[in-house]
Amino acid sequence: MSLRIALLGLLTTSGPSSGYDLAKRFESSINHAWQARHSQIYPELNKMAADGLVTVEEEGPRGRKTYTIAAEGRRELREWLLEGTPSRSIRSEGALRAFLLPTLEPHEAAARLRAEAEVYTARLAELEALKAAKASWKRPGFGEHALELGIRQTRVVRDWAEETAAEIERAAGDPPGGE
Repeated sequence: MSLRIALLGLLTTSGPSSGYDLAKRFESSINHAWQARHSQIYPELNKMAADGLVTVEEEGPRGRKTYTIAAEGRRELREWLLEGTPSRSIRSEGALRAFLLPTLEPHEAAARLRAEAEVYTARLAELEALKAAKASWKRPGFGEHALELGIRQTRVVRDWAEETAAEIERAAGDPPGGE
């Protein structure tokens, strides 16, 4: 359901778009919060057209279709945003690894956490670069709240990994950073 909602949101903010254009916009925006491959987007657009949520505004060369959101699609997006309760269940490989860290030797666990902190540091830099570039966004405001949420979550996880690695090293009597 969320891919459908994401595509309805993109069509609402972007206006009429081809499947290719939507996939590119998805990749550079919503994909930071909800992942989908091109191979998932095109069949979903076809289902959405069959369900009356979008219409095919025009068909071009090589089967290129331009989609526009229909009134029923606007209604469904609005209903989902206002009336639905998002899933709060978490299925995180990172959290599972954190749970199982005590099965490793302390130096292994700390090294793993430090490597994760580096990944999150790089991710944070990417997100902060997106935020710095927001002045060039075609639709000011679109995605800003999600971007800020992503920055904060990434910063928290990075800090947690660094602090937990240091805590494990202290408890094991190792110098911080495995030095």
